[in-house]
Amino acid sequence: MKTYQLQVEQTVSRPLPEVFPFFADARNLERITPPWLHFSILSTDLEMRAGLRIDYQLKLHGFPLRWQSEITVWEPPHRFVDEQRRGPYRLWRHEHRFYAEGTSTRLVDEVTYAVWGGWLLHPLWVRRDLEKIFSYRQQIIAQIFGSSSLPMPDEQAEQRA
Repeated sequence: MKTYQLQVEQTVSRPLPEVFPFFADARNLERITPPWLHFSILSTDLEMRAGLRIDYQLKLHGFPLRWQSEITVWEPPHRFVDEQRRGPYRLWRHEHRFYAEGTSTRLVDEVTYAVWGGWLLHPLWVRRDLEKIFSYRQQIIAQIFGSSSLPMPDEQAEQRA
């Protein structure tokens, strides 16, 4: 299975103790997800912890999708990982890292993923969609917290066999 990586970094002008709680509240995922995905959380238990499973629904290119992710690592206020348990990807592992840098916080999102029909679908749709989604996310996070640095997602996917 061929896997791809997307890494996005952003520095916001707020200290870690103010930033991490926002990401520790799963309901905020709706705020930072683009409206064109029609994203909504179906789960009612949203107390973040290792082992928590969260169910979502969304539309991608007009197709309704259900997604379930599990929080597999929970290390507040520095790191957590969500992994797809059911959904559109063959593999989805999203690591969120938070670094205190004086009065600012550096956010690092690293996604490792694999797609069905990856050799064809990845360059045509999947990579572009992910870059648009994470670019939107960065803009909203910058509006919420203020941003001192807003780099775009890497242009090239790293491929691993």
